[in-house]
Amino acid sequence: MSISPASSHAGIVTRDMAWWQSAIGYQIYPASFADSNDDGIGDIPGIIGKLDYLAELGIGFIWLSPVYASPMVDNGYDISDYRAINPIFGTMADMDRLIAEARARKIGIVMDLVVNHTSDQHPWFRAARSDRHSPYRDYYIWRDQPPAKGTPADIEASFGGSAWSLDPQSGEYYFHLFAPQQPDLNWANPALRAEVHAMMNWWLDKGVAGFRMDVIDLIGKQPEAGIVADGPELHHYLREMHEATLTGRDAVTVGEAWSATPTNAPLYSAPERQEVSMVFQFGHVTQFWDEKLGKWKPKSIDWPRLKATFAAWQQALHGKGWNSLFWGNHDLPRAVSRYGDEGEYRVTSAKALATILHLMEGTPYIYQGEEIGMTNAGFTSIEQYRDVETINFHRIQLAQGVAEADFLAGARANSRDNARTPMQWSAAPHAGFTRGQPWIAVNENFLRLNVELDRADTDGVFQHYRRLIALRRENALIRHGDFRLLLADHPCLIIFERRLGAECLLVVVNMSRQETAIPTMGVPSVQGRDLLTGKQVSIKAGAKLKPYAAFALRC
Repeated sequence: MSISPASSHAGIVTRDMAWWQSAIGYQIYPASFADSNDDGIGDIPGIIGKLDYLAELGIGFIWLSPVYASPMVDNGYDISDYRAINPIFGTMADMDRLIAEARARKIGIVMDLVVNHTSDQHPWFRAARSDRHSPYRDYYIWRDQPPAKGTPADIEASFGGSAWSLDPQSGEYYFHLFAPQQPDLNWANPALRAEVHAMMNWWLDKGVAGFRMDVIDLIGKQPEAGIVADGPELHHYLREMHEATLTGRDAVTVGEAWSATPTNAPLYSAPERQEVSMVFQFGHVTQFWDEKLGKWKPKSIDWPRLKATFAAWQQALHGKGWNSLFWGNHDLPRAVSRYGDEGEYRVTSAKALATILHLMEGTPYIYQGEEIGMTNAGFTSIEQYRDVETINFHRIQLAQGVAEADFLAGARANSRDNARTPMQWSAAPHAGFTRGQPWIAVNENFLRLNVELDRADTDGVFQHYRRLIALRRENALIRHGDFRLLLADHPCLIIFERRLGAECLLVVVNMSRQETAIPTMGVPSVQGRDLLTGKQVSIKAGAKLKPYAAFALRC
């Protein structure tokens, strides 16, 4: 697929090597995006009906969370048939139409590739458990006995409990890093790898623009050695995958890699290695989790630490690979609720966060609703949650003595369901998402926070995102310039320079509810027109920045 952008700016040839270096990604969580048949669940025809909205925003590709056949134990991340569409989302004809209609608007469709595990309802696993001598038995990981406590293979699943479950049908234990209904695939088996490659080629031949690779850093696991992520064969598997499916294709691939660091990230995305286009890394997320209770007891955001993390990634991949840039996704809280201010300064803080993200080097991703500043769900009881992880950990942590109120406070901050409430299109019933009963409750703030209202506001979040996307598309400096962080230790000012040749851009953001003065040292004096609003701005020592002010000026 090719949806390449223009290759010049103001007569200067850019260093763009691929269309996705100029494009903006937009993640759609299908169940919660747009419901066309009023059954309360979003679907593919609903997405098709919103393509003009996404084209107006200016995105280049859609990362589509799974729409494959699935029992929906983990909302589609438990796949029972990679070449079929779940009827709740539509038909394969609908999928073909989505690919074609998006392409007509110069938008690519990037499929979610979930190949660390399948559903236990997948034909491979059904055959594997029915006959120990089946060729599909070795598609999964088995052992006669559960590992002894404290041994390397004694691994806990990400959703809680042991990663080994007994299969009564065959009398052996199988390995699963997520829910018991999501058995892990055995990537050491070349026949399994060939099946995955054939499936990927099938989708690429249908015209998809690439893949987002779910927890791809786990496929090289060696459970008996206690190795879960970043196993010794991981990069061999990724290079083999690229050679078998992506060589000669104009596709984008992004690997979800929770174990990625600034040190090993170039192994994934260095062009000469031919593995993936970029990785999703989560250093800016996990560093603010509690050491014992993890995401369920989040820490406050420390901006000097967060700035240092971003700067490390910018420097590690500049000229060596490619960055992905994101605040949120279907597994994370709403950006404005976690990093900004969902109250009085919701709009301004949402715009400030967008300015920081979109003016760094890399491919930015917008999670549905981020472009209007949607907030966390605000649920107050466990009965309101639908996420298997949240429900499991509610049971586990209460059994460990965590108070109900404390767990619910953590869930309100970090549960995956915060990002999964329906898209807020209008002030109509159920936020215009459906005329049926939504599968999960709509955020109560939809009457004052919705696409219809925000899109009409020339100073709203949506229009700010449009300006950022257009600026990035037109400006090689933003896409490829060097990054230099200023005032690294300042508690709330995020200031950085981007440079490309003789060009320079200064980005200045105040991530605080208080008016903040620019220090006397460490920031160049710049006067000029803010590239985002057109207003004249003076950046100099002592100048006062309003709460969540954000500017971008030529310097």
